Amino acid sequence: MQSKVRRTLVKSAPELWELADDKARMEVWMAGLVGTPGPIPVEVTDRQPGRVLAWRAAEPPGADARIALELAEKGLGTAVSVTAEHRRADAAADAALERLLDELGSPRRRPFGRG
Repeated sequence: MQSKVRRTLVKSAPELWELADDKARMEVWMAGLVGTPGPIPVEVTDRQPGRVLAWRAAEPPGADARIALELAEKGLGTAVSVTAEHRRADAAADAALERLLDELGSPRRRPFGRG
C-alpha cells in the first residue's frame, strides 16, 4: 500500500533537512509507519541534500517499508511531501506520516531565545 501526505511548513529547506537527515529520527519514523514500539534499523536509499531523502527498513518487521521525503522552497516556507510504501491497510500509517510532519513543523526552542 502507498500513502502520501503533503504540507507547507514555515521553516526553510535547510532547517528541515537538518532535522530529517538524522538516522535515529528516521528509525523512529519507520517504527511509527510499521506500527512497532521501538526504532527499526533503516538504510538510506536516496540522499539529495536539501531536496530528497529516502530510506527503507533494513530488517523485519517492515523490511519492505519505505519512506521518501521531498522538500521544495515555497514562498515563506517549504513544501514537504512524504510518500511511504508499507503493508498497513489502515489509517494508522497516514497518522504516522502526519506525526512525522508535525515533528518537522514544530517550533524548536533555541538557547537563550524567547518563547
